Amino acid sequence: MSIEIKAPTFPESVADGTVATWHKKPGEPVQRDELLVDIETDKVVLEVVAPADGTLKTVFKNEGDVVLSDEVLAVFVEGAVEAAAPAAAAPAAAAPAAASADVILSPAARKIAEENNVNPATVAASGKDGRVTKEDVVNHLKSAPKAAPAAAAPKAATAPVVGLPAGERIEKRVPMTRLRATIAKRLVEAQQSAAMLTTYNEVNMKPVMDLRAKYKDQFEKVHGVKMGFMSFFVKAATEALKRFPAVNASIDGNDMVYHGYQDVGVAVSTERGLVVPVLRDTDSMSLAEIESTIGDFAKRGRDGKLGIDDMQGGTFTITNGGIFGSLMSTPILNPPQTAILGMHKIQDRPMAVNGQVVILPMMYLALSYDHRMIDGKEAVQFLVAIKDLLEDPARLLLDI
Repeated sequence: MSIEIKAPTFPESVADGTVATWHKKPGEPVQRDELLVDIETDKVVLEVVAPADGTLKTVFKNEGDVVLSDEVLAVFVEGAVEAAAPAAAAPAAAAPAAASADVILSPAARKIAEENNVNPATVAASGKDGRVTKEDVVNHLKSAPKAAPAAAAPKAATAPVVGLPAGERIEKRVPMTRLRATIAKRLVEAQQSAAMLTTYNEVNMKPVMDLRAKYKDQFEKVHGVKMGFMSFFVKAATEALKRFPAVNASIDGNDMVYHGYQDVGVAVSTERGLVVPVLRDTDSMSLAEIESTIGDFAKRGRDGKLGIDDMQGGTFTITNGGIFGSLMSTPILNPPQTAILGMHKIQDRPMAVNGQVVILPMMYLALSYDHRMIDGKEAVQFLVAIKDLLEDPARLLLDI
């Protein structure tokens, strides 16, 4: 029986997608739920799997082609695949490849495996339903024994690359991914269409660090998740957003939309680019719930498993360049939101406290905002509110 393989149903915010990679060729046997093709959208990579055991008959959309929601990609013929005869005639060297056909990999894991010529069948899987994750492949590469150097290694070490003139500078040209192109387009549009300004302040992180040092072990024991800094910033930002509704608003044409809820997006860096999954109703979330959800976002982001629903909406965004060592930066707005908070590296600095010089762990904060919606006074007061809440964390519990 022939079955049409169709593109996934895209949500209203996604107009179309691009065929990223076909993992099976016409005539190639396929098992049920085995990955057939990756469809890359502006936000996520969607996987299309085989509906049953059978064979991929005809492919209508090639890699790089643009596809619409529910558009037919290929024709699939259902039925048991008799692979015994070809397997007997195949050379022994093909055995590892055949064994790897049953292995399910995430897109990130498959990319690393192909780049390093790793047979997926030799990688220990830790993902759901036996799926090989990116971390599994990385750990496999780390644990794999390195080949011993050949006898002629001293000469080979200084030899030029085969087929290239000595001293030639190598360049590699690759097409920009759809996600990267979309990010670039949105960032340029944000700078061109918004009256973007940035205000800065600094926060003494010692109170939060002391609180974390005192309760982190008990917190992890009770809640099963580590206590980080991001949850404090999310809760402080949520409280400040309630006090300054304009910062929690968005612009739709000539209309200003005020949101009666706080959905905070947290920027997550992945191999494919920066994505912003959203924490919903952060006012009702505990610190543990925030930490757990952010940890889940980070893991699924690395594995390419974040869904479109995870990244839709959002009334405010927090980005943390400090994890990469950034001391100060100017974050760019995430349209149609009107503000974004930038966190940075915690740096010990000499500070004047009650007439004395004290070394304190300080962090620069940056708030970029759309001046069409937010006045400078509101932006400064909003940032000061976050500073005050973090320097006296008890206020988060007392709601003062």
